[in-house]
Amino acid sequence: MGDERIRLFCALQLPDGALDALVRWREEHLRGGRPVRRENLHVTLAFLGSRPAAEVPLIAAALSDAAAEAAPAELRPRRFRETRGAGMLVLDDAGGRAAALAGDLQERLEALGAYRREGRAWLPHVTLTRFRTREGLRPEAPNMCSIHVVRAALYRSSLGRDGATYDALETAALGGR
Repeated sequence: MGDERIRLFCALQLPDGALDALVRWREEHLRGGRPVRRENLHVTLAFLGSRPAAEVPLIAAALSDAAAEAAPAELRPRRFRETRGAGMLVLDDAGGRAAALAGDLQERLEALGAYRREGRAWLPHVTLTRFRTREGLRPEAPNMCSIHVVRAALYRSSLGRDGATYDALETAALGGR
């Protein structure tokens, strides 16, 4: 690994049924932009950016420890949100379990010196599409069942001509199961 640097983030992994429903909804309601690949859909817990590859084992251990102490999360689509560069679904975090995991993980990563919290509160969301400029979209959020999340992962993000590719380097079960 040496001095190599890689882009890293920790995220909740979404179950297949939720991924399928989100992709169907996006195809029906979002036009324009560059759709995020199905396999790249996730809920970011902490974006670490460019980090030394040698830190991966420590970061993975922090994720594993935080996930082991967390409970599975229930997320529900609440509203569509568009920023200058992205279209996303903001999610309700029933019981605050995902937020508790995000907070615990961010604290552990800060203690390692691998992360610095943002000034704003953590917002659970799934980015579905990327834009060069705002599209002015205002679709209603999908009416779907809760998304039951039971796993988190440490991902490497590799930027490429066709967009980013995310590879799970480590995964961890919420609640240690």
